[in-house]
Amino acid sequence: MDDSTNTSLPLAHPRFAEALRALGLQVEVRRYPDAVRTAAQAAAAVGCAPSEIVKSLVFAADGVPVLVLMDGASRVDVTRVREELGVSVVERADPDVVRETTGYAIGGVPPFGHRTRTTVLADRGLLDHPVVWAAAGTPHTVFPLDPKTLIAHAGGRLVDVRERPA
Repeated sequence: MDDSTNTSLPLAHPRFAEALRALGLQVEVRRYPDAVRTAAQAAAAVGCAPSEIVKSLVFAADGVPVLVLMDGASRVDVTRVREELGVSVVERADPDVVRETTGYAIGGVPPFGHRTRTTVLADRGLLDHPVVWAAAGTPHTVFPLDPKTLIAHAGGRLVDVRERPA
């Protein structure tokens, strides 16, 4: 059940809510009683395809955090990220680095409104949909936005970094 009308619960994370205000964005933040940490959970709660969910994933590229925005039905190809950035090593960032870099816990990282400025790579697959859904700073909240606007506010560079089918 969608309890987005429950005003006793803060909807968006305060840092993310402030980012929305600063950007002048009016979005509908939905809160769900069950966690929507994964793309599958978020898609089931929203009632959309997993590819319409935006995963905000933090990687370490030669030790420097980088954010990759990927559709929820695809996986990031770290070799393609490495080539795109011209670095030697790309690996998933550990949970402490994710929180330190973004200000959010894994499962609730939004595409923008982070504690620090990082390089953002946005996979072109996000543009396949008129609207995509992303985390609003908590594992229980999501918001819809057209992908071009979302990528622009994230400061994302459009790239092709998803794994290709075998």
